Amino acid sequence: MKFIPFKTITLLFLLVSIVGCSTMPTHLIVSPQISLSPSNQLTGKEVQLHVVDMRTSPHIIQILEKNEPAIILSSEQRLENIIQDTLTTHWQQQGLAINGSAANKMTVTVKKAIISVDQESVSYSTQSEIIIEVSIDNSKQTLTSSFKTRAHSEGALKADVAVLEREFNQHLSTLLTQLLTSSDIKTFL
Repeated sequence: MKFIPFKTITLLFLLVSIVGCSTMPTHLIVSPQISLSPSNQLTGKEVQLHVVDMRTSPHIIQILEKNEPAIILSSEQRLENIIQDTLTTHWQQQGLAINGSAANKMTVTVKKAIISVDQESVSYSTQSEIIIEVSIDNSKQTLTSSFKTRAHSEGALKADVAVLEREFNQHLSTLLTQLLTSSDIKTFL
């Protein structure tokens, strides 16, 4: 049996680590961070909650560079599931019961959620847009509200996917906070 010297193993491990660090991630971690104080504002109210993703493509980031194939990155988990879990958690902390047989039916529709990057040789620019529509039907009336966020940024060299991921999470957090604190929605419920 032939033994491989420790030096060779260490060098091989170091090489694999360096190569592993330089590869592009295949998925994003979408994790909106919302900090709302628990309250009892919606105690006694209940709603059926359905989140639907109506985007034509599930990716969140697209990096476009001339004469190169587009790089597209999607969320590690389905975006509608992340939004459903986030809204459910925070509305329950405000006393709202999420019930599959409630009279109030709320549909949250993801219309757009994208960061588009135009990559040049020594610079890049981004366009970010998230659009979410909320429709609540109580069998007598329907309330429809739209929530939007748009942003533009520019930078030198290559776009950093970690920075884009953080920006997307910040924009989504802001939008979901607006939705959760909407006085129109609270009044309608």
